[in-house]
Amino acid sequence: METPANEKLWNANYMKLWVANFMLFFSFMLLMPLLPIYLSDTFATDKQTIGIVLSGYTITALLVRPFSGFVVDSFPRKTVLLICYFLFFIFFAGYFIGGSLVLFAVIRTLHGAPFGATTVANSTVVIDVLPASRRAEGIGYYGLSNNIATALGPSVGIYLYDAYHNFDLVFLLALVVSCIGLIIDATIRVQRRVAPACPQRPVSFDRFFLLKGWAQSLTLMLLSFAYGIVSTYLAIYGREELGITGGTGAFFALFAIGLMLSRTFGSMLLRRGFITGNASVGIVVALCGYLTFAGVPHLAGYYGSAFIIGIGLGLLFPAFQNMFINMAEHSRRGTANSTMLTSWDVGIGAGILVGGIVAERFGYHWAFWLACMVYTLGGVLFFAFARAHFMRHRLR
Repeated sequence: METPANEKLWNANYMKLWVANFMLFFSFMLLMPLLPIYLSDTFATDKQTIGIVLSGYTITALLVRPFSGFVVDSFPRKTVLLICYFLFFIFFAGYFIGGSLVLFAVIRTLHGAPFGATTVANSTVVIDVLPASRRAEGIGYYGLSNNIATALGPSVGIYLYDAYHNFDLVFLLALVVSCIGLIIDATIRVQRRVAPACPQRPVSFDRFFLLKGWAQSLTLMLLSFAYGIVSTYLAIYGREELGITGGTGAFFALFAIGLMLSRTFGSMLLRRGFITGNASVGIVVALCGYLTFAGVPHLAGYYGSAFIIGIGLGLLFPAFQNMFINMAEHSRRGTANSTMLTSWDVGIGAGILVGGIVAERFGYHWAFWLACMVYTLGGVLFFAFARAHFMRHRLR
C-alpha cells in the first residue's frame, strides 16, 4: 500500500481531466478577445451594447453554478460532467447561425449555462481522483490547464483572424477542440457513488451556496471585477488607442507565463499549508499589475502588466479554491467549487457590464481606473476580515 508521501499525483484520471479542462478553456479563450471586435465589425455595436451582450454569458454561468454544485453532489458526477460538457460543445455550432445581434446575444447568453456547469463538474471530479495528501498541490497544478489555455487560446484566435479575417474559422476550431475534450472526459474512470450525498437533508439555500464562505465570496467578487474589465476590453482598447493590431495574443501569452510560474511555485507552498500567505501575496502583486495597466497607457505598461497580473492571479486563485474546499465537508465539494466559481463570475460579469457603460461614456481609461479601485476594495476586505474568517471556519 502506498504511503501518503508516495501517493501518485499525476494518475491517469487526473491527467485526462487536466487535458479536458485545457480543451474546455482553450475553446472558451479562443473567442474571448475577438468577440468585442466581432460585434463591432459585424453589427456596428457600440461599447455599452458590447458589454451588455458579452456579460450575458457570465450571468447565465453564475446563475447555473450554484445548482450545478447541488447536482454534482447529488448525482453520479461523471454522468453530470458528460452531459454538461456535451451541451457546452454543441452550443458552439450556434455561432454559425447567429446572423443578427439579437440571435447572437441569445446564443452567447445561453452558452454560459453549460460552461458554468462543466467547470464545476470537472473541477469536482478532479478533487475526487486526487489522493488526499496531494489535494492542495493537485488543485494548484490543475489550474495550469486553464493558464496554458489562457496563453494559447487568445493567441491562436487572434492569429487566425489576422491571417484569414474569418470568424467562422475560429468558431469551427472552438467546436472541434471542445469535442476532443468531451471525448477525453468520456474515458475517465471514477468510483460509482452508491447514494446521493446527505439524502435525508432538506433542500435549503445552504445546499446551493457555502454560507460559511461568504467573506471569501465577496472578496473574490471584488477582485474578479477588475479581470472582467481588463480581459474583455484590452483587445479593442489596444487596437483603438494604442495601435496594436496583432499583439493582443502576446498580452495573453505573457499573462499566462506569469500564471504558470506562480502556479508552479505556489502549488509547492500550498502543499505546505501556506494558503492565506499565497492569497495575500497574490492580491498585492496583481494590484500592482492593474495599476500598471491603468497608469501606464503605453506598450510597456500594456505588456508589462500582463506578466504581473498573471503572477498575482496564479497565486490567489488556487489559494481561494483551497479556502472554499477546506471550509466544506467532503460531501459538499461540488457546492464549495460552485460557490467559488459563482463568486468569480459575479465579479467578472459586473466588470464586463459596468466597464462597457463607463468606457462608452468616459473612455477606457476611466473603466480601467474603476477596475483598480474595486480591486483595492477587495484587497482591503481580505486583509481586514476574510483572512481571519477562513482561519476560524476551516475544517482541515
